[in-house]
Amino acid sequence: MNGPMLATYGASKSAAWALTNGLRIELAGQRTQVVGLHAGFIATDLAGDIDAPKSSPEEIARTTLEALEHGEGQVLADEISRRVHRGLSADHPAYFQTTAALRSNAGRPAE
Repeated sequence: MNGPMLATYGASKSAAWALTNGLRIELAGQRTQVVGLHAGFIATDLAGDIDAPKSSPEEIARTTLEALEHGEGQVLADEISRRVHRGLSADHPAYFQTTAALRSNAGRPAE
């Protein structure tokens, strides 16, 4: 997702997602598990000044390890990530929304 001053950050996340999906396909023949982790804000120094709900690093790690154990290829670690994922193919795609709009809707069920 993008927002003011986040265009290059958003582009890097999109590139990482594409790379992860490509590697998953490329390495499947050798049975290498590739897991894409998608998370909103995590309570770290990087997001310290951002006024938004944050996941704890411990919760993100726990969720990721559970996905690895279950052979999953993708982790949607928080409600913002799940909302974005659901909204990628919506009539008004999630990537047209600002991060502020997604944060304000994070607690509401998806439409």
